[in-house]
This record gives sequence, structure tokens and C-alpha cells, in this order.
Amino acid sequence: MHHSRLSTLVIDCQVDDLATATAFWSQALGKPVADPDQDGDGRYAELRTAADEPIILLQKVDHASRVHLDIETDDLDAEVARLEQLGAQRVAFVRERWWVMEAPTGHRFCVVRPQREVPGRHLNRWE
Repeated sequence: MHHSRLSTLVIDCQVDDLATATAFWSQALGKPVADPDQDGDGRYAELRTAADEPIILLQKVDHASRVHLDIETDDLDAEVARLEQLGAQRVAFVRERWWVMEAPTGHRFCVVRPQREVPGRHLNRWE
């Protein structure tokens, strides 16, 4: 059986300059900036969170600004299949690394590989 859990709160920002959005959300949430340019392309910034908190990631996007969730899993195919059985639909496989999904409610979310280890904790088992 595979294991999955909430991994990341992603703040999608339709902006020209992600640095301004990062500064705002850092101050608004009281979380210092951990990495202002995660991939070196100006598209992702991460705020510092405790090991037992979800990651907070800011993402520069072309679509309307919104917040979405990432679910991390140790078996991408099995988790996507489980979510499809619950009524979700696949939208896109991105960079051959993660799935963008849509819930029956119309909310978009991503299914990703494990993002970080939490000492003494394993991914929750969802059956």
C-alpha cells in the first residue's frame, strides 16, 4: 500500500516579479524567505516552515492567482489512481515529475513525489 500526505501550500501568483509577492507573503504569514529563487529561473520561492508544517511555495504563473495544495506520495501512479476513483481527473503531467489534478469541486491540486523527510514521521497511509 502506498502512503500520501499534504505536502505543500502553493500560492500561485500572476505577477511580473515574484520577489514582490514573496516579500508580501513572507511578512503577511510571519515566515522568513528560505529560498527566493528555488530553481534559478525566477518561478519559485519558498518560505521557511517548521519540519512538521506544510511547505509554503510561491509560484509565478500565467493563470489567475489562487492557492492550491500539493499531495506528496511514495507511489505517484497509485495515488493518482486512488484520487481518480474518488472523482478527480488528470489535467496534465508536468515536467514528467508531477500530476496536476482537478477535484470534482473544480479545485486544482498537484500530486508530487515526497518533498522532504520529517524526522520520526512517515507519510500517512490513506486507504
